[in-house]
Amino acid sequence: MPALNSFSRRSFLSVAAAASALALASCSGEDATSSVAGKDGAPGTLNIDFATYNPLSLVIKEKGWLEATLAEKNVTVNWLQSAGSNKANEALRAGAVDVGSTAGSAALLARANNSPIKTISLYSQPEWSALVVGKNSGIKTVADLKGKSIAATKGTDPYFFLVQALEEAGLSTKDVTVENLQHADGKAALANGSVDAWSGLDPIMATAEQEGATLFYRNLDFNTYGFLNATESFLQNQPELAQTVVDAYEKARVWAAANPEETAQILADAAGLKPEVATTVILERSNLDVSGIPGDKQRAVLTKIGPTFVELGDVKSQADVDAALESLLDDSLAQKANPDSIKESA
Repeated sequence: MPALNSFSRRSFLSVAAAASALALASCSGEDATSSVAGKDGAPGTLNIDFATYNPLSLVIKEKGWLEATLAEKNVTVNWLQSAGSNKANEALRAGAVDVGSTAGSAALLARANNSPIKTISLYSQPEWSALVVGKNSGIKTVADLKGKSIAATKGTDPYFFLVQALEEAGLSTKDVTVENLQHADGKAALANGSVDAWSGLDPIMATAEQEGATLFYRNLDFNTYGFLNATESFLQNQPELAQTVVDAYEKARVWAAANPEETAQILADAAGLKPEVATTVILERSNLDVSGIPGDKQRAVLTKIGPTFVELGDVKSQADVDAALESLLDDSLAQKANPDSIKESA
């Protein structure tokens, strides 16, 4: 499948588990306590993630907009990095972050397993997952994966991309060996020959492609949207702060659409990518020109993938999936998003 021309010139694509998040915060000199932002005028902390697969988070962090806007409210912004949707979900469940970025599939999976989160905004409609093989591989089609080993990060969009691709080819995860590796480790395993294929995630996947790997199967329909999620306790206790986060995301969406080259540079700097790799991710494989309001389109995508959770044993019943889908999306903040309320940093 060729690169999607409809995505040309449109902008593009983590927090650790509780222990990882705390360790990272410790290394950076920031604490990772739960948000107590501005209660009775006292100082508080907003714990929020950034991720290389969430470009808007990188823009907001780089520009310092939340810090500038929340300073007068005595709220400190504590940024924690997510290595994948699974890690963001772990941090949200543990209360290490108030707001975290995942793929839509991962958010639904977490909610169906009783994680108290709500999706409050969308940050992209990406083509961030594909099936990848190394140089000189004899694998040309999904059917060729039968009996092969494939690296994938369970609980993330690339994993569910793999499941759907196998099903389309008349296979299942029982016909292959899935090595559950974090995204960067999957790339390394493919490069050193430890696995036959990798279900990749941008921007790591774009780097592998530049180094000679081949994206042999692509399908935009098997990628779910980028979901910005918040804990229910945060939404209940700090609704104004939650609105500020969504407002900042709307400001970043408008800015990134108008400044794709600078957005690519921010990604390159944050992820340690070559500029041309970051440009590929932003201009060819990500769509930030999408409404931030979660709704029917996202619900329809998740409705298709929900039964897969039950088939794989990741969720006990379809009733649990249905209940999660009914309660996951909360458009109230995105409907009121006001980018003009966000201040520029000094």
